[in-house]
Amino acid sequence: MSNLRRTLSRRDVLRGALAGAVLGVPLAACMRPQPGPAPRAPVASKKKILILGGTGFLGPKTVASAVARGHEVTIFNRGRREKLLPLEVKVEHLYGNRDPDLPADDERGPDGKLLHPDAQPRGLGQLAGRRWDVVIDNSGFYPRMVGASAKLLDKAELYIYISSISAYADDQPPGSDETAPLATLADPKVETMGKDFENYGGLKALCERAASEALPGRTAIVRPGYIVGPGDPTDRFTYWPVRIARGGDVLAPGAPDDPLQWIDVRDLADWLVTLAEHGTAGTFNAIGPPSPARWGDVLGACVDASGGAAKLVWVPAAWLEQNGMGGEDAFPIWVPPTGKFAGFHRWNNDRAEAAGLTFRPVADTVKAILAWYPGEVDRRVRVTRELVEAAKAKGQEPPRGDPSALRAGPSRQQEEEMLAKWKASNG
Repeated sequence: MSNLRRTLSRRDVLRGALAGAVLGVPLAACMRPQPGPAPRAPVASKKKILILGGTGFLGPKTVASAVARGHEVTIFNRGRREKLLPLEVKVEHLYGNRDPDLPADDERGPDGKLLHPDAQPRGLGQLAGRRWDVVIDNSGFYPRMVGASAKLLDKAELYIYISSISAYADDQPPGSDETAPLATLADPKVETMGKDFENYGGLKALCERAASEALPGRTAIVRPGYIVGPGDPTDRFTYWPVRIARGGDVLAPGAPDDPLQWIDVRDLADWLVTLAEHGTAGTFNAIGPPSPARWGDVLGACVDASGGAAKLVWVPAAWLEQNGMGGEDAFPIWVPPTGKFAGFHRWNNDRAEAAGLTFRPVADTVKAILAWYPGEVDRRVRVTRELVEAAKAKGQEPPRGDPSALRAGPSRQQEEEMLAKWKASNG
């Protein structure tokens, strides 16, 4: 995987240094503010929920959770992904582009046709005459578009905006919570992520503001870290259980005590529905587990799930740095807890826990990934074959790359070369 691709895969979720890890109890942990408002008693009435997006990674899990709990769900999107990832439950579909400055049917396939055969796009304006109890916005990346959507839907009881831990400014102190300073942009009107996604965090912060200004006191700002689990298209966390399940010596970067935080997509989806049911507003770091996990325990869970067929070979971060495999993007999920990343994976999540967020054991996440991944590989191979055939028929350049290969992490050749070098240098 290229360096640029690694950079995008991490910065798309986490930008800059996260909260710091220190020995003992950090001072900041003793001075944490009171948790956010506790959720109200369960609401028995059915909610009308509008999801802006709904067909990517988090969206389908949220839809499934809401429908299973008896709520009425509508999704609004461009219909791009439904052809490849159809929802497994029945919902109302509305099609259009959420950018009010673009035509409703702006997204079309190579043949000029809409990417979903049943799509009848009518744009954002079709939402104006309707009312939903709750809006879940998990597709907002630019403040102009989020502001337009939020203002149009300002009759909702609650507007849940899915932001990111990346919305915070760099170099926050240990145990930082939701009051930490946010990222800023020199040009707040920019509508590109930048070459290395350097605008991502600042744009997320501006999107938060746009939603909150449209619905003051009725906005829930949710800031996840790495979202992982079955359905993850990035393969970042997925790399570890899948690689370890293949057996042999596995290069484990860093040390077993290195910290790690993440959120299982199913836990996040269920919690978003809980916020919707209770009408819980506020700002929340949606990241777990309750206390940052040990990296060694996470990889150990992967080894256990594989039946012990793999052996972890721990390679210190300093040695990896000296041999061209250091830094934040050399290995997915993990980063060396040194320098500006000394506190990576150390955010305070008290508010989210007080509002009902719970975390399943990492072993459950690993097991679910291993059950899902083989079918996902089959799907990627099939879709790639169809795209190649379509491109050849039109005389176009076919897509490149091996669809069965993991999308994150070092290649098997890279890993073997690095392991051989490590073993040779250490006798």
